[in-house]
Amino acid sequence: MREKQRGIWQEITWGEYWDTAETVAHALLALGIEPGDRVAIQSENRPEWLFVDVAAVAVRGSTVGLYPTNPADEVRYLLGHSGARVLFAEDQEQVDKVLEVIDDCPALERIVFVEPRGILHRYDHPKLIAWKDLLALGTGHRAEHADAVAERMAASTPADVATLVYTSGTTGRPKGAMLTVANVDFAIDTLVAGGGFASPPPGPRDLTLSYLPLCHVAERVFTVWFNAASAVIVHFGESIATVQADLREVQPTILFGVPRIWEKMLAGVTVRLSGASRFKRANARLWLRVADRIGSTLAANGGRHTAGSRALYAVGWLLCYRALRERIGVRRVRYAASGAAPIAPDVLKFFMGIGVPMHELYGMTENTAVATGNRPGRVKVGTVGEAQDGVEIRIADDGEIQTRHPGTFAGYFDDPGATANAMTPDGWLRTGDVGELVDGTHLRITDRAKDIIITSGGKNVAPSEIENALKASPYVKEAIVVGDRRAYLAALVGIELDTVGEWAQRQGLGYTTYRDLSGKPEVVALIQRVVDDVNAKHNPVEQVKTFRMLPKELDHEDGELTATQKVKRGSIATLFAELVDDMYRSKA
Repeated sequence: MREKQRGIWQEITWGEYWDTAETVAHALLALGIEPGDRVAIQSENRPEWLFVDVAAVAVRGSTVGLYPTNPADEVRYLLGHSGARVLFAEDQEQVDKVLEVIDDCPALERIVFVEPRGILHRYDHPKLIAWKDLLALGTGHRAEHADAVAERMAASTPADVATLVYTSGTTGRPKGAMLTVANVDFAIDTLVAGGGFASPPPGPRDLTLSYLPLCHVAERVFTVWFNAASAVIVHFGESIATVQADLREVQPTILFGVPRIWEKMLAGVTVRLSGASRFKRANARLWLRVADRIGSTLAANGGRHTAGSRALYAVGWLLCYRALRERIGVRRVRYAASGAAPIAPDVLKFFMGIGVPMHELYGMTENTAVATGNRPGRVKVGTVGEAQDGVEIRIADDGEIQTRHPGTFAGYFDDPGATANAMTPDGWLRTGDVGELVDGTHLRITDRAKDIIITSGGKNVAPSEIENALKASPYVKEAIVVGDRRAYLAALVGIELDTVGEWAQRQGLGYTTYRDLSGKPEVVALIQRVVDDVNAKHNPVEQVKTFRMLPKELDHEDGELTATQKVKRGSIATLFAELVDDMYRSKA
C-alpha cells in the first residue's frame, strides 16, 4: 500500500504490513482480547485501519467500524451496543467524542489514539494509550509469547464473526450485522477469484484509491479484501478533502464510487468547462455531445462499441477525452463501479461516453455486498446486473427482492427480533428493495419498499427514479420527492453550491450564503427548468408539480443524513414540515 505524507507517497511493503499487524495483534492479546471480543476503529482511511482490522481478526476478535463523522451521541450508542473493549481513535477530535460519553460505555477499557497532534499529550486519562506505546506493548508480548498469535489464528473457525458492520440507520437506530469469516471468504471467492467484478480479475498491477469510509462494507471489499486477496496496490490520501487531487496523481485502474461521487465528478466537469476559454469551451461541448452519442450506443449494446462509435471515440480521445480523463483522475480506469444507492442512467452514460467502463452493482451489508453486478460486455443500463456466481435471486409476491447464498450474514448483534424479521421461513434474506428481472437475467431495482409513495389517488410511485433524474443535473445536489397520501408529487431541492455559485457569477448575481443563493428568483427559475426537463420524461402521475428550495445543505450531524450520506426521509419530513405543508397549501 501507499500513504501520502507531507505531499510524498510512502510505500508499505507486504512484509511491513504483516509485521505491524502481527505486533498489533500481540498488543491486543496483551490487553486481554478474547475470541468474540469487539475492537472498534473510528478513523479516516489510513494504513492503521487495516493493521487493526487484520490484527483483530487474527486474534479471533470482531472489528467494529465507526464513521469519523459520527457525533458523540452516535458514538455512545455504537460503543455501548457493541460492547467494544478497545477503541482505536484517530486523533484528538475522535478522542474528545468518546471521552464525552465514556461513562455510558462500561465495556470500553482502552482508547488508543493514533495521531498525537493537538493537546492529547496533556490528557491524563487512565484508559488512554498512544499508538507508539501500543506497538511497544505488542513488541514486548511478541518477544515473550512468539507463537501466541499463530496459535489463536490456528484455532479460528469459519463461524467466527470477523466484523460488525452497522447499518446506516435511515429508519431508526443502526443494527450491527455480523459477518463471519465464511461470509468474507465467500465474498472474496466470488468477487475477486471468481471474476465477479473486473475482467481479468484484479492483480498486483492494479491501483486503487481508498477514500470512502472503511466501516462501509463496500469500501471494505475494495480496500481490505481486494488488497489481501489479489495484491492490488491501495493508496491512502492525506484527507477526504484531497480526493480529487489524489485521483489525478494515482490514476487508479479500478475505481468504486457511490452515486454522489460520480455526480460530484460530473458537476466538477461542468464547473471547469464554464471557466474555460471560448475555444476550449466550444471544443469540449462538441466532444461531450459526441460522448453522449457514444454513451447511448454503448448502453444499447451491453457496453460494447460498434465500429462507428469506436471510430468516434478514437478521434475524441485525441482531441478531448484523454485530457479530460487525465484531469479528473480516471485516465487509466479499466473497471469502474457504482453501488450502495441508485444512480441516474444519464450519469452512467456520460462516463461510458468518455471511455470509463461503468458497471452498476448491487449488494448490501447483510449479504456481504454480494448479490448482482453488470458484467463487462453484458451491461444493461438501468439495471444492477446479473446474479453473481453462487447467488440465488428471487422476487417475492409483493415485489421484494430476496437473496440466498453463503455470504448471508449471521444475524444482527444482540437483536434476535430484527434477525428473525430479516429472513424468510425458508432461509432467504429480505433485502427490503422492490424490483423486477429484465429479460429474465438482469435485476432492476424500483425503490426501497418503505419509500414507495402511494398518492391519494392510489397510484404507486418510486421516488428514487425521479430524484436521480433531478440529481443528474449538475445544479442539483439533493432531491427529496414527497407525496405519500397526497394528491400529487412535490420535491425539496438542494443546490450544488459550487456549480450554482459558478453559474451565478457568470450571470452577475452576487450572493453571500447558501441560503441567500438558493433563494434567489433566478436560481429558483434555473431549478424550475431542471424540473420541467425531468417532468417531460415522466407520465403525469410521476411529475413534480411544485418544489421548494432547501435553505441549507443537509448534514449528518444535524440528523438529516446518515453517515453514508443517505437521506433520512423521516427526519426530513419533520425538520422541513413547514416547507412541505406550504407546497400543498400553495398548490391547492
